[in-house]
Amino acid sequence: MLNNDILRRIRYTFDFNDSAMINIFAAAEHEVTREQVSDWLKKEDDPAFKKCTDRELAIFLNGLINEKRGKKEGPQAEPESRLTNNMIFMKLRIALNYKAEDILEIMESADFNLSKHELSAFFRKPDNKHYRECKDQILRNFLLGVQNKFRPEAAE
Repeated sequence: MLNNDILRRIRYTFDFNDSAMINIFAAAEHEVTREQVSDWLKKEDDPAFKKCTDRELAIFLNGLINEKRGKKEGPQAEPESRLTNNMIFMKLRIALNYKAEDILEIMESADFNLSKHELSAFFRKPDNKHYRECKDQILRNFLLGVQNKFRPEAAE
């Protein structure tokens, strides 16, 4: 899944305008311009489209965590330069303060069934023998389920 798609879906789900997007980056102590945000949100076939890097998406997700949960004391988390779907899923889970039951309910609303054991495998460390890679389909369904919850009118 493209980082730009994730950014677009989150923006749509929570109905963030450009200012809100800029403020989320600022919550992670990073400055972006309205033009940068606009270029990341454009479709791939638009000549002004700019690819959102893993680091930029990590900064945005860290800012989203700070916005939704409040900033923690001390130094802020250093944004990752390389993101996996598992890391993105984990950051969204933290930002939304979801427990396993919440996520399973969200997935069900997107017509995607997952067991608690399958779900916990996504949040393990990669060197754990029960770790499982989060594929695009799972992340896409989670984002769709979150969208169904926060924008039910879009699901109809």
